[in-house]
Amino acid sequence: MSKPIVAIVGRPNVGKSTLFNRLAGERIAIVEDTPGVTRDRIYADVEWLNHSFTLIDTGGIEPNSDDIILSQMKKQAEIAIETADVVIFLVDVKQGLTDSDHEVANMLRKSHKPVVLAVNKVDNMIKDNLDVYEFYNLGLGDPIPISAAQPLGLGDMLDKVIEHFPEQKISEEDDDAIKVAIIGKPNVGKSSLINKILGEERVIVSDIPGTTRDAIDTPVTIGEDHFVFIDTAGVRRKNKIKEEIEKYSIVRTVAAIERADVAVLMIDAEEGITEQDTKIAGIAHEKGKACIVVVNKWDKIEKDDKTMNKYLKEIDFKLSYMPYAPKLFISALTGQRVHKLFEMIKLVSQNHSLRISTGLLNDVLYEAMAMNQPPTDKGKRLKIYYMTQVSVKPPTFVLFVNDKELMHFSYERYIENQLREAFGFKGTPLRFMVREKQGKE
Repeated sequence: MSKPIVAIVGRPNVGKSTLFNRLAGERIAIVEDTPGVTRDRIYADVEWLNHSFTLIDTGGIEPNSDDIILSQMKKQAEIAIETADVVIFLVDVKQGLTDSDHEVANMLRKSHKPVVLAVNKVDNMIKDNLDVYEFYNLGLGDPIPISAAQPLGLGDMLDKVIEHFPEQKISEEDDDAIKVAIIGKPNVGKSSLINKILGEERVIVSDIPGTTRDAIDTPVTIGEDHFVFIDTAGVRRKNKIKEEIEKYSIVRTVAAIERADVAVLMIDAEEGITEQDTKIAGIAHEKGKACIVVVNKWDKIEKDDKTMNKYLKEIDFKLSYMPYAPKLFISALTGQRVHKLFEMIKLVSQNHSLRISTGLLNDVLYEAMAMNQPPTDKGKRLKIYYMTQVSVKPPTFVLFVNDKELMHFSYERYIENQLREAFGFKGTPLRFMVREKQGKE
C-alpha cells in the first residue's frame, strides 16, 4: 500500500522550503553511500504519530517578473494538487492576506482536495495571534498558526494533516495485481509500450515531450496474472527547462513509484543512459522498489556483436548502486521482446516479496563468515551473532552484533552478495539494519 502524499503550496517567500526542511529533518539526505544517486530536494518521507507520508515541496519558485507570478504559481500548484492526498496551504502572517493567496484558495476549492491552512511566521503566539484571524476570509476553515523557523505549532498542523489521510482500502484486485510504474524521461516510449501491451491506442502518443499529462492506470490480465500499469508524465532534461516549475514533473514520478511494486525504467537506446535516467532510477532504489531497466528503440540501433555488451557496461557503470536490476532490450514500436517483460515483472515481484527462514539465513551467514572473517578495528573484532528477516517489499534483514561501529559498509555488501548468490533476489534491493545484541557476551 502506498503512503499518502502531502504537498506544501503557496506564494513565493512564505517559507515553504523552511517548513519542508523542518518536517523532513535529516531524511532528505541519502543515507546510503551510493554514488550517482542525485536528486532535487523536493520530496522526503516523514513520520508523525505512527503515520508515514511523502512530503512534496513546491518551494523555490522565484518569478522573473511580476506578470508571470500567477501563471507560474498556478502550474506548480496544479502539479502538486493533482498528485496529493492532502494539501498544506502556507500563507505569511507578516505579509498578510494577498490577492495571490485568494487565487490559490480558489484553485484548492475547485480541486476538492482536503486543505490544511497554515499561517507561517507566527513567532510570538500571543502578539501575532490576532493577525491570524484575517485568513478566515479565504474560506478554507480554521487557520493554524505556526512558525517553521522556531518551530512552533507544527504538531497541531500535522494532527490536522493526518486526520485527512484516506483509509487504506485493500480491494481484491489490488491484492493480487502487480502494480508496475513505467518511469523515465519524456518521449522514451512509455505510452507506446502500454499501447503495445494493450494492442490499442489507449494512451496519447506524440513526439512532443510530456504529452502524457497525468499518471494513468491501465489494468492488464495475461492468463491468470493481473497487472496494473501506471504511466507517468516523464521528467524533462535540465537543459530543456525554461521555467523553474518544470522540474516539479518529477513529483508525478515519485507518486507513481510510491504506489508501485515494480518500477520499469525506460531508457532511449539512441540517447544512451543520461543523468536524468540515473536520477529517476535513484528514486526507485531509495524507495526500495523492485526494478527492471528496459532499453527501448533497440530496433533503431545499428548493431554488431559488441553493441549490447557496450550498452550493458554503460548501464552497470552509471547505475552502479543497483546491480540487481535485470536489463531488457525492446522495441515498443515493433513489439520486439515486449512479451519477455511480463515474465521479468513476475520474477522481480516474487523476489521483492521473498521471505527466507531464519535457519536458512544463518546457514548462509555462518558460511560467509567462515570464508571471510568479519573486520577488526583497534584490536576488536566484529561478531555477528545471528540474522533474521523482518519484512518484505523490499526484503529487510536485521543483523545482531557485538558493536555496530565495527560493521563496515564493505562487509555488509559482502553479506548481501552472499545472500544474493544463495537465494537470487534478482530485481530487488535488500535492506540491512544493524542492532547491538542486548546482554551481549
